[in-house]
Amino acid sequence: MLAALMPNALAAAQSPYLRQHADNPVDWLEWGEPAFARARAEDKPILLSIGYSTCHWCHVMAHECFENTAIAAQLNRDFVAIKLDREERPDVDRVYMTYVQARTGSGGWPLNVWLTPDLKPFFGGTYFPPDERHGRQSFPSLLDTIAGAWRDQRPALLGEAERVVASLRQHYKNRAASVADSGGPGSAPAETVSAQAPAVALPPLHEAAGDAFERGFMHLYESFDVEKGGFGGAPKFPRAGNLEFLLRVAALQGGGASETGREAIKMVAHTLRRMVEGGIHDHLGGGFHRYSVDDAWFVPHFEKMLYDQAQIARHLLDAARATGDERLAWAARGVFDYLLRDLAHPAGGFYSAEDADSDRSPEAGGGHAEGAFYVWSRSEIDRVLPPAVAALVCAHFGIEAGGNVPAGLDPHGEFTGFNILKQVRPLAETAAALGLDIEGAADRLGEALERLRAVRTQRPRPHLDDKILAAWNGLALTALARAAVHPAECLADKRAFYLEAALRCARFIERELIDAATGRLLRSWREGQAVIDGFAEDYACVIAGLLDLHQATLDPHWLVLAKKLQAALDARFWDETEGGYFSAPDGTELILRLKDDYDGAEPTASSVALGNLVRLAVLGGEPAASASAAVAPYRARAERLAQGFRSQWSAAPHALPVMLCALADWLAEPAHVVLAGDSRDPAFTALASVVHAAPPMSAPLYLLTPDCAEWAAGMLPVGGRPTAYLCRDLACQAPVTAPAALRTLLNS
Repeated sequence: MLAALMPNALAAAQSPYLRQHADNPVDWLEWGEPAFARARAEDKPILLSIGYSTCHWCHVMAHECFENTAIAAQLNRDFVAIKLDREERPDVDRVYMTYVQARTGSGGWPLNVWLTPDLKPFFGGTYFPPDERHGRQSFPSLLDTIAGAWRDQRPALLGEAERVVASLRQHYKNRAASVADSGGPGSAPAETVSAQAPAVALPPLHEAAGDAFERGFMHLYESFDVEKGGFGGAPKFPRAGNLEFLLRVAALQGGGASETGREAIKMVAHTLRRMVEGGIHDHLGGGFHRYSVDDAWFVPHFEKMLYDQAQIARHLLDAARATGDERLAWAARGVFDYLLRDLAHPAGGFYSAEDADSDRSPEAGGGHAEGAFYVWSRSEIDRVLPPAVAALVCAHFGIEAGGNVPAGLDPHGEFTGFNILKQVRPLAETAAALGLDIEGAADRLGEALERLRAVRTQRPRPHLDDKILAAWNGLALTALARAAVHPAECLADKRAFYLEAALRCARFIERELIDAATGRLLRSWREGQAVIDGFAEDYACVIAGLLDLHQATLDPHWLVLAKKLQAALDARFWDETEGGYFSAPDGTELILRLKDDYDGAEPTASSVALGNLVRLAVLGGEPAASASAAVAPYRARAERLAQGFRSQWSAAPHALPVMLCALADWLAEPAHVVLAGDSRDPAFTALASVVHAAPPMSAPLYLLTPDCAEWAAGMLPVGGRPTAYLCRDLACQAPVTAPAALRTLLNS
């Protein structure tokens, strides 16, 4: 039985996800002390239900259970119900996801966890159906079971809650002990350790890192899908950290000069090409969907996330540089088209995501379904395109009269009779099969895609989650700043546009997401307000974006702002005992303060922060030979961070690929190009462009100006002309003023 509109307390929430539940008959409350106080006063357990506004299965459970008045009555009678947007409060989600994964072996959203009034979990899972299905207990039955246990077996539930929390705390205590045993931050003085037991000699950090790199590469090499790209089987996710790691391996190996380097580049390029060809890629509007439910990148989960667009675009550009394949750069250009057309706020920031689900147009039969905005029937293609053009589109994208999605990949029948666009062969083969020349086929296909895109814009659009998140905007800032200086020819007419978009994003962050009074970063902005304090991932990703923008512009303002945010990150999140960054600041209501140790869909805060510290050390002029905190505070903190996570990245290097990339940068002797002169001079820009176009090197290459470091202060323009000084291996080459001369130095 479905309810009529009955607004609850979520009607005043800022989160789009919470507002989606404002008309539920459930008496939802937001996460916070008022809800906790009610649970204590009414002596009821809490149902914490976590999701996000573009989550398909969150919508399903909301419709089946939370809009049902009978189920809502159960919830309202026996529980205090709290709704939480995981994208607003990743710290809370992380704690209870850790619990559910430990309890069930898997996780996901919606995440439903039952808590004591003091927030300790005693039961949890993900999606629950409204009736018995496929061996799953129904949600109403589960509610009755838990309510009865709370009433009749409360000591057992409370005992379970205490056991769970103690177990989680012990897990992290054991991890701290392993850090101490490795000689990392927080370990006892050497004389104390030796008095207790013989110390175990560990290899130097650079040897341990080299071993981790080798094992991380072998893990990906052995799990690589040679035919379809990607790693492992279905479902396939575009885990960006894997690609970043392989590209760094290739650079360390001299690119294509070694077999390992060639293999690393091949795995990245093949994966990205298969993704670009597949249904996970939006061939009409640009951008990529969240993941593929099959192993061939064909049938996607259709939501589009900002963090995916930012990371995939960056790796497409990196792969284009490593391979010379301009088609990868064209695909990146399509991602930026989508980003700047559909996810850009007029004030400069970027929205979070678009939903997988939407309403079908009346012509397509109506109703609400996943992928409705993106799929096509053969009859619709024939109706909107001339016959010869329709034949080309259908041949190239595998469009069939009865639909092209096998029943095994469509368990709910949402794609019956519809087609997902997937490039099934190179355009040259399609053209040859239809008796067309390649140029004519390309022109005809381009016109067809423009026409289909125009038709698609008339369909009901998926829901847009219009909140602006600091961390994800930091990732977008990095992608745009790097695109603005990327040498690909297909980006030549877009570089200035990308740079302006990056500047607008950075200015938005500075204006709207940094508290001018305290200097603190805020997490989420919507409708003119930002009210949630930022988490470690927000600081780390924004700092990274600002450093990339500084490298693109050499404007010291962005470097100064990055340093200020780094100081705030250190003050609020640094773990003095073990090293590394907690996800949340101290003093929150969390039962457990965690540090992420898995670079998944997004990199961990500590992984990104390690790379930031390395760059800040170089751009701040710290001496590479000293790790003294007094002389080189950024480098010293970077070493403590690397040591603090040593037990994780050495035991399971494939879990922290982004951290390993940063660790390689920390251990390398960087190369510097110091540019002296007027940055407004076109000759200055020409020298900078040579640096930006340099091929990947085994050691990172940085652009500096003489005011960045004391050792560079004496580097002046020669003959009044902008001048470049290349310094590496603790020595500087003779200054040059001609781009060709600088290019020769960089390639030598």
